[in-house]
Amino acid sequence: MTPQSHATRAPSPEDVKAQLRTSIRKARLHRSERRNAELAQALRDLALDDPAIAGAQCVSVYASRPHEPGTLPLISALHERGVKVLIPRLGDGLQRGWSLYQGAEDLVERAPGRPPEPSGEFLPSEAIREAEAIVVPALAVDAQGTRLGQGGGWYDRALCQVRDEVPIIAFTFAAEFRGHDELLLPCEPHDVPVHRVITPQGTTSVPA
Repeated sequence: MTPQSHATRAPSPEDVKAQLRTSIRKARLHRSERRNAELAQALRDLALDDPAIAGAQCVSVYASRPHEPGTLPLISALHERGVKVLIPRLGDGLQRGWSLYQGAEDLVERAPGRPPEPSGEFLPSEAIREAEAIVVPALAVDAQGTRLGQGGGWYDRALCQVRDEVPIIAFTFAAEFRGHDELLLPCEPHDVPVHRVITPQGTTSVPA
């Protein structure tokens, strides 16, 4: 008796995302520290030209880890202008919150693999509502604004509190942005879309 054939199950969005994360993280490891620093400078210059960031008094920016699109030059430039910079911070029991950047020497890695955090006052999650622009990390972004994050869902939960008129801007590398003629990223109901994508090569607005 011939065994009954079974249809191949299509991979779930979670499976596709996990595979993409592994591939992109591996590719990022091949960039040198010097090259990452050069790209971070380019990202800073483009971000400072963004109208929302240029006119803001408070901006939320993630503190980058090695091999991520670098944000420290942007954070430093905003701080020097007198702009409040809100940086993600974990409180007791992994409580989500923020702290104000007070200088490079104040940013420290408080646990292996975690992004650096300021040591100042812990601000509750709703502090993000003060920000006039939000810069978020992305492993990839597509032309519809779908963002592939690290997988913990931290930013998707935090972004639900952002005011409607505030732009969410993703930093990623050029090869990680999928244009209109490329395959879209898997998108789930909890994924919060971004409004613009900045790579070291330029800025792309996502249609509303």
